[in-house]
Amino acid sequence: MGWGLAWGLLAVVLIALVIAYAVIQETRAQRHWRALVKAGDIDAIRTIVESEVNRWRTERMPRGVLPSVWHGVQTAELVDVGTDYVRVGCSAEGQYAVVGHRREEVSSALREAMKLTVKLADMLLYDIPNVELERVQIDAYTTFRGRSGAANQRCILSTVVRRSEAKGLDWDETPPEEIVARFGGRFQVDRQGHAQPIDPDEEAIEAGPPSEEAQVR
Repeated sequence: MGWGLAWGLLAVVLIALVIAYAVIQETRAQRHWRALVKAGDIDAIRTIVESEVNRWRTERMPRGVLPSVWHGVQTAELVDVGTDYVRVGCSAEGQYAVVGHRREEVSSALREAMKLTVKLADMLLYDIPNVELERVQIDAYTTFRGRSGAANQRCILSTVVRRSEAKGLDWDETPPEEIVARFGGRFQVDRQGHAQPIDPDEEAIEAGPPSEEAQVR
């Protein structure tokens, strides 16, 4: 009984030492990454952000997040990285449901792009460890078909979100359209309210709400 107790205590001590060693190593690693980021190491920032974006692709959908929005989050790809900013591209598609006896569009691609933009901005600014970005640019794409029927994706919404302008913003309660407008998100719609392709590399212009004939659905 005495030897059994001794071996049991030894096992507990060894497990505690292993855990303590792992914690110390993780702490050192986090300090190392933070030091690189503080020094403006773009490769380190890219590695950290890419790792987090890749993790989102395999993570289960968080409670309270719409499936269409989470699917869009998992399409996010890193486009550019700077010392205090990142740019990502993502995909948003219209949502359909049975209304009466037919399937109809219940949320347009542009509205889905706005929802996705808000979610990604929140995650990029506040959920990435060891990196505190000042601004993020989110370019949302959707599928268009040419006359030949060939499908291709074009940008329909480009938004630059700055941390300094996001202070006090209620990400959960503020409508996505208001948040996108607050940050000057760029988009174009036709007279029927359908999103049109834009060039995400153009300089941002003053954006206003669509006309009465082209309200976002």
